[in-house]
Amino acid sequence: MTGTHSRVAVVTGGSGGIGRAVAERLAADDMSVVVHYAGNAGRADEAVKAITERGGSATVASADIADPDQVRQLFDETERHFGGVDVVVNTAGIMLLSPLVELDLADFDRMHRTNVRGTFVLSQEAARRLRPGGALINFSSTVVKLALPSYTAYAATKGAVDAMTLILAKELRGRDITVNAVAPGPTATPLFLEGKDQQTIDHLATLPPLERLGRPEDIAETVAFLAGPARWINGQTVYANGGVA
Repeated sequence: MTGTHSRVAVVTGGSGGIGRAVAERLAADDMSVVVHYAGNAGRADEAVKAITERGGSATVASADIADPDQVRQLFDETERHFGGVDVVVNTAGIMLLSPLVELDLADFDRMHRTNVRGTFVLSQEAARRLRPGGALINFSSTVVKLALPSYTAYAATKGAVDAMTLILAKELRGRDITVNAVAPGPTATPLFLEGKDQQTIDHLATLPPLERLGRPEDIAETVAFLAGPARWINGQTVYANGGVA
């Protein structure tokens, strides 16, 4: 182990948006954090700097989460650096919106590769490596329940994440490892805000009874709960959406 940090977390997509908020929140809980990124090393370095400046322990790692060899290397590097893996949070994902009849199948395949295959590959390796008392937290989406037009393909990928998560929780019987998914509602991240006009954003902010968009920190609180004290929540999709659905 490094220093006084006894638990180790890998956060995919940890360089920005919800992923960065999760990485910083887990570090605040005295976890050593591996901030994973796919393409933007600079933002990942910024996330690590923000953590270490507050006295936390963090490092960066790059991998294509849909590539089993690169994911194995990610876990190997984490174990070499910190001694093991206790928490895996898979926030990495892409969202490409279009009505079903107009969707370019290349976009469908891109989303499937990251959101479904990536979650599957990462879950495989997490199931092999997580220590007793560990937690795997995947990312679903409230749009699976809301059934919003133009979200067909994206919601389909997140429905697949739900299925994998719930079944894997049962397959890990006897391991003392929890497996859950977090399903954010409308959350003010670059991924969510991109391509939306202000009128649309304002409308979405009125949907929850709390009458605002979620913040990345709201989602990070839910992840921290599942990653730490919530040992009796297992095989669940937790909707963190302010009551929108």
